[in-house]
Amino acid sequence: MRATPSTEQVENAGVRVAESVDAATRQGLQGLQPVLEYRLLNFASFQLTVGGVVAAVLAVLIALLISMLLRRALVRYGKRRQNVNHAAIYAVSRVAHYLLLLVGVMVALRVAGVPIGEFAVFAGALGIGLGFGLREIFANFIGGLVLLFDQSLKVGDFIEIDADVRGTVRDINIRATRITTNDNIDIMVPNAQFMTGRVVNWTHRDVLRRMRVPFKVAYGVDKERVKKAALEAAAKVPFTLSMEGRHRPQVWLSDFGDGAVEYLLAVWLTEEATKRNAAIKAAYLWELDTAFKHHGIEIPLPQRDLHLRSVFGLRGDDAIALLRGVAPPATPATDAVPELSERERADLAGNDAREEVERPVRDATSDESSPAGQPPAGAAPASGKQP
Repeated sequence: MRATPSTEQVENAGVRVAESVDAATRQGLQGLQPVLEYRLLNFASFQLTVGGVVAAVLAVLIALLISMLLRRALVRYGKRRQNVNHAAIYAVSRVAHYLLLLVGVMVALRVAGVPIGEFAVFAGALGIGLGFGLREIFANFIGGLVLLFDQSLKVGDFIEIDADVRGTVRDINIRATRITTNDNIDIMVPNAQFMTGRVVNWTHRDVLRRMRVPFKVAYGVDKERVKKAALEAAAKVPFTLSMEGRHRPQVWLSDFGDGAVEYLLAVWLTEEATKRNAAIKAAYLWELDTAFKHHGIEIPLPQRDLHLRSVFGLRGDDAIALLRGVAPPATPATDAVPELSERERADLAGNDAREEVERPVRDATSDESSPAGQPPAGAAPASGKQP
């Protein structure tokens, strides 16, 4: 029968294994020590070694790792509490990232052996650089910090910079702010532009917005019938907030134009339609055209001087000969324009603009650090205007 090893024998074996591992570790470190102490740079008061570079890289990586874990923890905190200010959480996460990165760089310089106290000359050179080539970069950095703390513009807001740049704020970074348009195009706007330029914030304090859809009808059409048709069109669009009460649609006679009476259909939009202003207008125009045809309301054509260039399909000398009473030579028959079938007409009758508006908008705060973030509430605009 095999004897069971005693407790003392097991302890002795463990001690021997620990001593062997310790000896192997010391031997390995002694072998790496010449490599780690190899000098890459050697000045009067500054020596840069391989070990210092490795330690500096590890310090920066640890700072980035802590920053990533902290930002994920803040995102999870915001998800668990519905009444929390998501804009404030985003601002705290970005500022904490910058601070941890700064601390990591300072620690990296210290462990690398770089004398931080002798950076006064470098700071003076940096100031001169800011006055020349780095001025714009520094202005964008300060602008990003102002946006984070001021909250006049924050992640999730739908903004309009000019007629061509309109979309949702996705990120406020150290140099530029990323804006995603409704066509899924990312536009990087320098932060300094928000400090000096005019910005329209569509979702500043309230997501309810009113849109004015202009249209024209011919002279002589009864205005009450025009109003009835326009209200019927507004009722058919599912993005009209309400048909009664304070936010009901209104039809305004805005002007007596050249050859047409001009109206405005003023409608309040639902929350999901606020960020789809271009497609929303197209959806209302589609239903207005349908309602006008149903009520027999004529949309006027522009009045222009007519210059005759063809007569019954004839051009040039053939048309002139026909006007003079001379029979033109026979011309080969052309193919007739193909007619649309009923099925084709039904397939083409869909409202493309309405389908575009019904397409869901991506979550405004989804990025690498918070893949399932929640969009924050509204913020104050840099500047605003009546929509």
